[in-house]
Amino acid sequence: MKNLYKNGLYMLVAGTLAVSCADYNTTDNFSAEPDPTVVTPYADLDPVKSYIDRNANPNLTIGATVDIKDFNKQELVHSAAMANFNNLSFGKTLMSGNIVSAKGVMNFIQLNDLLEHMDEVGGEVFGSPIVANANQADGWIEMLTAPIEISVDYVPGKTVNFNDSKAGAYDGTVNKGKVEIVKYDGQNTLALPSASSANIIEGFTIDVGATYTTTFWAMCDKDASFNVTFSGNKVDGTASADGKWSIAAGKWQKVVIESQAAEGVTDGYVQIDMVRGSSMYIQKVDVGYYPDNHRPQTEQERTDTIKYALNAWCDGLMKINKGRIKSFDLIDEPIDDATVLDNEMYDIKHSTPAKPFWQDVLGSDNYAPAVANVARTTFAKYGGNAADLKFFISEKGLENPKKMESLKYWIGIWDGKGANIDGINAKVNLVFYEDAAKQAENKAAYEALLSALAATGKLIRVSNFDIKYVDETGASVTAAKITDEQRQKLADYNAYAIKTYMSKIPSDKQAGICKENIVDSSDPVGLWTKSGKSSDWVRNATYAAWCEALSGK
Repeated sequence: MKNLYKNGLYMLVAGTLAVSCADYNTTDNFSAEPDPTVVTPYADLDPVKSYIDRNANPNLTIGATVDIKDFNKQELVHSAAMANFNNLSFGKTLMSGNIVSAKGVMNFIQLNDLLEHMDEVGGEVFGSPIVANANQADGWIEMLTAPIEISVDYVPGKTVNFNDSKAGAYDGTVNKGKVEIVKYDGQNTLALPSASSANIIEGFTIDVGATYTTTFWAMCDKDASFNVTFSGNKVDGTASADGKWSIAAGKWQKVVIESQAAEGVTDGYVQIDMVRGSSMYIQKVDVGYYPDNHRPQTEQERTDTIKYALNAWCDGLMKINKGRIKSFDLIDEPIDDATVLDNEMYDIKHSTPAKPFWQDVLGSDNYAPAVANVARTTFAKYGGNAADLKFFISEKGLENPKKMESLKYWIGIWDGKGANIDGINAKVNLVFYEDAAKQAENKAAYEALLSALAATGKLIRVSNFDIKYVDETGASVTAAKITDEQRQKLADYNAYAIKTYMSKIPSDKQAGICKENIVDSSDPVGLWTKSGKSSDWVRNATYAAWCEALSGK
């Protein structure tokens, strides 16, 4: 089975990178400084990353999450990101759900373009999660773990040959009209005149859930149409919009009907209701079914299949990577804060019957170790130095102390089994509140989170780093309506959040801060604001605040 899957695995890789003709940058003589944005009123500021105080924070990186399609155009997004940030993330676009098709075709064209370009211009990429519960190649995994086709025997229901019956009244169930056995075309047949109704076969027991196949031979002197009911279930044909069946005049034709019985019906029968046309003559009725010709994969087959899928995915990813991306989220959001273990820790997420997760086959305790082992092996296989490779666990909601403790618990188990997880990628959702009491609670929770993260001794990366603004009424303030005064308060809180990270996380554990949106969305979260209806970007007060905070002032 695994050989069959391997033979069906393909990878698409771009041969060359199509370079944009935009004036922002060119790869022939690349320069990303200064960035090509409208810089007034902060024209005197340098690129953000240049302000990092390397004496105090030698390991700190400033990252940004950007859309890979926008980045690969090598226009505005590309230049702003390259000029101002030294670590780029591309989110779910580089996860298996966006790369592997339902048939196992791996399309690495965008990733290959990205990495080839980074080789030319210099730049660091943070790897998207290798495995997760969301944004995975679900269609492919479902195909690989689908039930296996097997050989099955036909289960007969009943067979009737009307040529063996005596001419005269029909002894089966007649619902309407004069239905009888008559001589037709040289043999005894069951004759159903126009507007009649009868069961052409009956007296067999229904196996619940089985899909029965009924076949009979029919002939008429003129074109005829009729309705079919199988054990209480009306079976539509294709003769017309109302679901009638039909046969053309002049020759014997085989009619095939497939249907399950109506719910709760155990008495088997096939009922024909004549609608219009001439009499219909029926011969040789057979009914029976083939059992489902699939069986579930055994536990061992399922385990082998999932392990194959993990190996195939990591092999394809690391073959394109060639050791260039050195830091990855190993697992994304593994903690299930709705399920508590006997030790009061949260469990990790598990699958539903319809959607298998990696961990339910690999085992909860062996989840991260199994993924890490495969990823390290394939990283080294394709030219990477295993000593340079770093793995993070990314998780949200870690301001909840119990979730934080649960993550530490699971990392401890996984490290004990050889995962050697290097860091935590904490997804934060920060808000500035005009309400002073709420803002005080907000700051205290953020500081407590950073202290808890620092206490793990792991590398600490903070991502999703956008800060929204909520006014004193509790309403979110949009980018279109934020005032200059409010923008400055937001900028000051950005500076506070950065400085607090740098003070709470030891310098040798600072894996970086990653901005989620570098330009304002509908919320005022960016370092740039879009200029009116044009596509230009304008540096705002938050840009200046980042520069000041990173400089240590």
